[in-house]
Amino acid sequence: MTSMPVAGLRPSQGDDRADLVVRNARIHTGDPRRPVASALTVRGGRIGAVGEDRDVAPHIGPDTLVVDAQYRRVVPGLNDSHCHVVRGGLHFVLELRWDGVPSLAVGLRMLREQAARTPAGQWVRVAGGWSIETVAEHRLPSPAELNGAAPDTPVIVTHLYQSAVLNRAALRAAGITRNSPDPAGGQIVRGHDGEPTGMLVAAPAAGLLYSTIAKAPVLDPALQKASTAHFLRELNRFGLTSLVDGAGGFQDFPSGYTAVTELAAAGELTVRVAYHLFPQTLGQEVEDLRRWATLVRPGDGDEWLRFNGAGENLVWAATDFENFAQPRPELGPYEAQLEQAVRVLLENGWGFRLHATYDETIRRDLAVFEKLAAEGLFPGPGRWLFDHAETVSPESLDRIAALGGSLGVQHRLAYQGETFARRYGEAAAAAAPPLGAMAERGLSVAAGTDATRVSTYNPWVALHWLVSGRTVGGLRTRSAAHCVSRETALEMYTAAGARLTGEQEVKGRLSPGFLADLALLTDDYFTVAEQDIPLIEAACTVVGGRIVHAVGEFEGLAAPAPPVEPAWSPLAHFGGYQAGLRRVGDGVRQAELLGQAAADAEEQRRRPGRRGAAPEADAVVRMSDPCFE
Repeated sequence: MTSMPVAGLRPSQGDDRADLVVRNARIHTGDPRRPVASALTVRGGRIGAVGEDRDVAPHIGPDTLVVDAQYRRVVPGLNDSHCHVVRGGLHFVLELRWDGVPSLAVGLRMLREQAARTPAGQWVRVAGGWSIETVAEHRLPSPAELNGAAPDTPVIVTHLYQSAVLNRAALRAAGITRNSPDPAGGQIVRGHDGEPTGMLVAAPAAGLLYSTIAKAPVLDPALQKASTAHFLRELNRFGLTSLVDGAGGFQDFPSGYTAVTELAAAGELTVRVAYHLFPQTLGQEVEDLRRWATLVRPGDGDEWLRFNGAGENLVWAATDFENFAQPRPELGPYEAQLEQAVRVLLENGWGFRLHATYDETIRRDLAVFEKLAAEGLFPGPGRWLFDHAETVSPESLDRIAALGGSLGVQHRLAYQGETFARRYGEAAAAAAPPLGAMAERGLSVAAGTDATRVSTYNPWVALHWLVSGRTVGGLRTRSAAHCVSRETALEMYTAAGARLTGEQEVKGRLSPGFLADLALLTDDYFTVAEQDIPLIEAACTVVGGRIVHAVGEFEGLAAPAPPVEPAWSPLAHFGGYQAGLRRVGDGVRQAELLGQAAADAEEQRRRPGRRGAAPEADAVVRMSDPCFE
């Protein structure tokens, strides 16, 4: 019997022997009929007995792997109900992740080191997972700083759906010159001489930012598959066992899904994936949906990879861009095209999810749905929901409930809450999104990250935001009436996500017959200090009864990850999410980070020739301290 310490448990010789037993645990099952337990068994990828050590003892055989949880908290595997892993996985190993980086000084040092090892022709890309509120300096890097860190290697640093900073080499590689026109919804910032400065602004559309980063080199198909596998392992690190992919721009079907499909075919997925299809070509959306309806049907696939419907965009004209640094976009007429698209979906039994940031958009969409409901088409056989819904009104929530819809919320305002409050006021921010009003109406609300282009993929940062109402900068923007308990937040990250894919009878709880997806946590989510919720990770993650991640005292129980390729990959040298300073009081931590940032600024100021150097060098000082002369 392969095991950790299991004194007092004797092997069974029966036919009900378990493949895996977890004992000596504090199990939160998510099942109201039996909410707590200390042990469970797994057989054939499903949960068997759930109870106490004595209940699982009869199921232990000579080949049973017995894991002593050492009184750790065990929860159902987390389910990110809205992320962009299918697209993000294709280039994950090429990204320098600033998720969790405590200061811009640290990030720039990482960038400088990475640029030195990046081969000619490749880019250094920082794409999402951080904001000016997560770094001690509370600012963007300047183009001059990027030029100094990487004179010859193209570098792009994106910031939310707001802006991007490029060095000179990246401007050249992307073909951005003084003659490049500003695209619709975007701005190329230019100096007095008319030359691009390196700043790109979403005004309000992020298309310019992401069309630029899309010009960077891509991996060959074999490395895309390996990159996706590494991304899924990184998600396992945080206890994620399922996700619902929201598709996205530059994610063609079926070519963009090859990596995840090949991993599924080889039995190498370590996270269960439900995916959506997102029409890519402006003016061709309805035709794409009609064509796809002949190729796939909702539910096609299996427990590891399954098709779940359309979205998060159905027609481009209905997209209300969520750059809260800019005014709410005024959309033109789109209702007729949206009606056509939704008709195609309903007639083919498809569900869908719809990106909608503002209540003004949601009301217009609902009017289309209510028109179809009058014809008997709504609610249809497929599940549907609004995603984001930061400013949805109580009246719109009533209409959503009447049409059988659900909601998906993501922690975008954890990164943009300060910006949102400045534009719309504290009262609006206090109910963005209105989680309390959603609960009052009994609506199913699933949680996610919307990673990776804005928010981090770390689900514990999102769980903290749901519970506390605080941004990553520490500002409480959402009122207590629209925060949720830790139990509710976890349910939003487990069972609610399963409902979106129609798997609520097999996923999201630790009950007999359910999929054996679970996580042993490094800290007890239910008792750890609220500000330390984002520091939680998984000590051991199990998917389908297979241990896919194991560290610390559980190290060696999971198969080792293959080496990261290419060898110069940022992931190979820095890893993914940067855990940063742990277990340090908030005041001490902030003082240390500010001290680090101040020291870096002083170093810049004293650098020989700084004030008399090129104008771009002087800009570093002015951006670091606008009062310095």
